[in-house]
Amino acid sequence: MRRAVTSGTPLPAPGTPDPTASRAPTTTPAHLPSATTPAHLPSAAAPELPDPAAQGPNPDPAAQGPRHARHAPWPYTRLDVAAARAAGHRPHPIRQFVLKTRSRCNLACTYCYVYEMADQGWRGQPPAMTPATTARAAQRIAEHAAAHDLPRIDLVLHGGEPLLTAPAALAAPVDAVRAAVAGAAPRTRVTATVQTNGTLLTRGRLAALAAAGIRVGVSLDGGLPAHNTRRVDHAGRPGFAAAARGLRLLARHPQSYAGVLCVVDLDQDPVETYESLLAFAPPSIGLLLPLANWSDPPPGHHPGRTPYADWLLAVFERWWHDGVRRTRIGLFEEIIALLLGLPTTTETLGLTPAATAVIETDGSIEQADSLKSAYEGAAVTGMTLDTHSFDQLLDHPGLAARQLGRDALAARCRACELVEVCGGGHYPHRYRAGEGFRQPSVYCADLQPLIRHIAAAVQRAAQPRATGAPAVHPPAVAS
Repeated sequence: MRRAVTSGTPLPAPGTPDPTASRAPTTTPAHLPSATTPAHLPSAAAPELPDPAAQGPNPDPAAQGPRHARHAPWPYTRLDVAAARAAGHRPHPIRQFVLKTRSRCNLACTYCYVYEMADQGWRGQPPAMTPATTARAAQRIAEHAAAHDLPRIDLVLHGGEPLLTAPAALAAPVDAVRAAVAGAAPRTRVTATVQTNGTLLTRGRLAALAAAGIRVGVSLDGGLPAHNTRRVDHAGRPGFAAAARGLRLLARHPQSYAGVLCVVDLDQDPVETYESLLAFAPPSIGLLLPLANWSDPPPGHHPGRTPYADWLLAVFERWWHDGVRRTRIGLFEEIIALLLGLPTTTETLGLTPAATAVIETDGSIEQADSLKSAYEGAAVTGMTLDTHSFDQLLDHPGLAARQLGRDALAARCRACELVEVCGGGHYPHRYRAGEGFRQPSVYCADLQPLIRHIAAAVQRAAQPRATGAPAVHPPAVAS
């Protein structure tokens, strides 16, 4: 399998609510789809809805280059950001800042979206972020937090492999941001996570991170060596043994443990993958669909088949009926939250506006790394810490499009009853070369049965039951 997220989408910040821990509703929530509605896309002949995103030229052509215009006409030449603002779409401030402290990695995973896919921009990046760039990043982040009176911002140390940094220097970027924010926006709380492949976790590094209040998320394809054959070092040697050592060490320090990210691999048994990861006692597991799109479809993608839904639902059934919840699974909890009409914390599903900015080792400001799976330079904004503020990033057409919610979606998505939950799927999954990011997700056929199955489980859990009948409800959280 290709296109996995090696460091991946950052794990939810500490304090993220658990939607399934609340009492199930006694009435059917408005967002739950009808059990009788066919689980398929609306017909291609469905009436085209008015397009709320103006189709005129971009008001600031300098904000994007010809590469964006060629590969992704929507949004780069068809979305008029000024017109969207005039129509009432207000920008949402950045709340998560991904600091690329390292642009190189000690592993050479064969499917990595940073190093092995369309975008090879890492080759021009300095290997490490300098103290001067770190200080400038801290200043810009504090400026943004103060301008928007943000109650909290989340930092993610990322790479490459961020633990290539010496233990004594690991916390320096977080310390710099916290000091700058304390001066400019004293009411803003700063949380921090490092996303790592786990192979370089040692007692010294973990102690340094814990002392700075930095939690650790680990990317792993499963809990067995057979699950991780594509995670190798530059000499082709397996990385699993070192990662497993790091995870066992991390499991002994639960206060520092953010969780595990795992990319769905159709070649592996889903329940075995899930249960093998439980051996590392993760507080949460992030199950990620492989980064893919209509021009570069995922493995196993065929009309009429739903292999990713089948894989995920096997895990869901095991997790939902476990009796005692041994971990949280973000994808399932996000779907449940959306079905109940609750806000979510990511843009993977639902209509939550994008609120993440990436700072590369050279100080350039970019969009989410996941866009790099689409085409060379897809995440590039042309902005740097020296020349632009994060407020200016909010008017970049690439980010503005990801804050439009329903108005950024294809007409078929806007007409679909699952739109509030699916939200068109993850933005990179919508891409088609030469057209851009205004198609349904390449995983649409999988997302529909996944959402409907989980909705049915929630509905059953909400039904009153006769005295003495067995309870059907989300499992209790293990103590």
